[in-house]
Amino acid sequence: MKHLTVGLFLLLCTVIAQAQPAAIRLMVGFPAGGGTDAIARLLGEHLSQNLGLSIIVENKAGAGGQIAAQALKTAAKDGSVLFLSHDHTISILPLVLKNPGFQPQQDFVPVAGFASFANGLAVSGGSPATSFKQYIDWLQTQEPAKRAIGVPAPASVPEFLVKAIAAHTKLDLQAIPYRGSAPMLTDMLGNQISAGVASVPDFIEYIKANKVRMVAVLGSQRQPLLPDVPTLTELGLPGFEDLPYYGIFAPIGTPQTIIERYSTALAKTIAQPQVHERLQALGLTVEFMSSEVLAQRERAYSQSWARLIRENNLVAP
Repeated sequence: MKHLTVGLFLLLCTVIAQAQPAAIRLMVGFPAGGGTDAIARLLGEHLSQNLGLSIIVENKAGAGGQIAAQALKTAAKDGSVLFLSHDHTISILPLVLKNPGFQPQQDFVPVAGFASFANGLAVSGGSPATSFKQYIDWLQTQEPAKRAIGVPAPASVPEFLVKAIAAHTKLDLQAIPYRGSAPMLTDMLGNQISAGVASVPDFIEYIKANKVRMVAVLGSQRQPLLPDVPTLTELGLPGFEDLPYYGIFAPIGTPQTIIERYSTALAKTIAQPQVHERLQALGLTVEFMSSEVLAQRERAYSQSWARLIRENNLVAP
């Protein structure tokens, strides 16, 4: 019986070992240097330690994360490929593109969520404005070519926000899509564009360095790192209260044992003080969401934006 028990134990160890990948590719749908990339590298380092697996962050940039999402759909279903993404790719693209090449609820399984965040409008150093009103007043004195506002991706919440501001102020504003926040910020820092809309994590280091100034944020309340910056609701632009999320996703069909192992490791990772504090410093509200909770969050967010997109005719070009 003893030999049989040992044999079963060794067999179980072999099965478990075979069920786990040797390393993980953590895909990011945006270029290196942006907020999402910084978050992925921070989590990748510490998640690797907690899992005992090598994690390589792979920037598969383009089309607002669409290229990375399509790659995840066809990736191996053994836990060796994951996708760290926020709301734009998972919830918004399937609503505004006729054929995005993936359907999150059919092609992906949520591993876990780890944070929510706010988008905001920031002005570049070349603008004299220090408030939303001052920026709008300044825009009214500028020629149309100077009324361009950068956004990290087309058909995104930031682009919808530019359209909402244009309608609210009755100004002819043009949203300029970039391949992620990093190149957009390069043009902002060079005063090629007067402002940009992106996530607080994308802007926060430049705000701290006084290189850009945040003049408005989305959400139902002000952000802890930016207590003096009003919400759009306060400024008379309601409808942008739902905060987007960050999560990690795997291809559908990935074994549940692997999903649960990764989810547990992520919960442990974001609970570590050095990780939790760093994520907060990047402008995130850290909150663990299990696979089920993240799936519910994604569905509710998609339903909310489906209504806004339909009512305001916010569609991809």
